[in-house]
Amino acid sequence: MRPIVIGAGRGSRLGPETDDIPKALVPVMGRPMLEWILEALGAAGFARKDVIYICGYRAEVVRSRYPEFTFVENRDWERNNILASLLCAREHLAGGFVSTYADIVYRGSAVKKAMASPHAKVLVNDTDWRRRYVNRSQHPETDAEKMRAEGERIVQLSRKIESEKATGEFIGVTKFTPDGAREMVAGFDEAKAKWAGKTWREGRTFEKAYLIDLFQEMLEGGSPFHRVDTHGGYMEIDTREDLASAEKWWRESAPE
Repeated sequence: MRPIVIGAGRGSRLGPETDDIPKALVPVMGRPMLEWILEALGAAGFARKDVIYICGYRAEVVRSRYPEFTFVENRDWERNNILASLLCAREHLAGGFVSTYADIVYRGSAVKKAMASPHAKVLVNDTDWRRRYVNRSQHPETDAEKMRAEGERIVQLSRKIESEKATGEFIGVTKFTPDGAREMVAGFDEAKAKWAGKTWREGRTFEKAYLIDLFQEMLEGGSPFHRVDTHGGYMEIDTREDLASAEKWWRESAPE
């Protein structure tokens, strides 16, 4: 099992911060977001040489800084989205994987919990997610990738879930065993055969789909997904407003 960092996008909402570097290398609290991610993965036993990095925008910058990574390039990053980006690495998925967004900061305990879960398809959920949306004007709660769960089992994934009914927010970190990975790839191929070039879920085309679009499709088909929780030990850095708030968010989060 290897960790996969999905880092092909530019992060245009960070403005000039990403003129010369991809979003993952933007400094947060004194160091690049990617360094926080590598530290979290390291807490679960993953070394830097284990990392598969999906690159796109300014790929050469990441390649030069992290030659120990295995790189997969998403050459169509300007026209697709994170689901298609992950599947660029499909040759590396069969043995199972941990995947992570590249524009987030989170505690290593989240990855350790996911790895310890006995289930085949595990998503990390932040139960204390709403505190970060107070006065967050450029990224409202309606944009959050929310989930509803019954115990450990996830029953719905959607941005359209009412905040008061959400169990929490999917932070962008997953664990798939080999069986879970095979099921996910089969689900992707089935969805692609039906929806390629068409509007698929929540008004998005298949090419612009998010991970939660495929996961929800699989849930509706009876495929089980489970959660593990972090309680505020996560933050997404999507805008310059988020950058300004990051240190306060992190300082006020509960240690785990």
